[in-house]
Amino acid sequence: MSKLAVITPSYAPDAGLFAELHRSVLRYTSDDTVHHVFVSARDRRIFSRFEGPRCRLWIRSELLPRRYVRVPFTDVHVNCRRPWPPLRGWVMQQTIKIASAGLIDADALLIVDSDAVLVRPTGVESFSVDGRLCLHRVENAVTADMERHLLWHRVARELLGLPPPPPPPLPDYVTALTFWDPRIVLAMRRRVTEVTGRDWLDAFNARLHVSEFVLYGVFVDEVLKASPPVNTTICHLSYHHEPWDEAQAVAFADRLPPDAVGMMISAKSHTPHEARMAAIRRCAQVVESS
Repeated sequence: MSKLAVITPSYAPDAGLFAELHRSVLRYTSDDTVHHVFVSARDRRIFSRFEGPRCRLWIRSELLPRRYVRVPFTDVHVNCRRPWPPLRGWVMQQTIKIASAGLIDADALLIVDSDAVLVRPTGVESFSVDGRLCLHRVENAVTADMERHLLWHRVARELLGLPPPPPPPLPDYVTALTFWDPRIVLAMRRRVTEVTGRDWLDAFNARLHVSEFVLYGVFVDEVLKASPPVNTTICHLSYHHEPWDEAQAVAFADRLPPDAVGMMISAKSHTPHEARMAAIRRCAQVVESS
């Protein structure tokens, strides 16, 4: 069986969510699977309680080259060689996911956000077909009114040296839980360096708007032309931005697809902890009865 590593960038406000995610990783992945959490230096103490044989804590700023300097009292860094634009926290989280492929010895990376949890046994085979790792790709999901997604596609193609994207609709590669092949990530980094003439990290961070998932997906589809198997049901997702009560959360859990190994209720919904836990418990009941 391939060696799996779980990758989660997080921060203090999501520590409670991360606790539930980590608990699910311990329960539903093999004993040799390590959960790698990447946080800011000021959040080290909050997340240190998770450290152990199956959880490694990484400090994001310590992984950056020395040319990146933190702006005092913020989570913003600047590249002293090209100070604009600064490296904002949300781009830093994306950068860390890409950088992890060169830091961690694993055959596959499970990239998962803090507000997701695993609900079934999870391994590389969960997202593979005939030994080939699947790609999360939702066909024709990016429409003309999704300006940010369209920008992400354009930027990805610029970084990869590809022509501008065709008119929408375009595929959507963004998700809260997916698997990456670290060999593909390393090849993607080399491609960005070759195209831009800059360290991939500097080229990626120099963009005001960028998406790590779109970059990976476009690389697989348009550069490698790998025609991978596709799986879009690995995680039962809700990007709803309004808080759910317990009944709504449980109703969502009741719709858990039979092959989903994860569930995500967006942290931006500010769904109360009790409702979120009720959904997690219902998922366990759904799985047990299936």
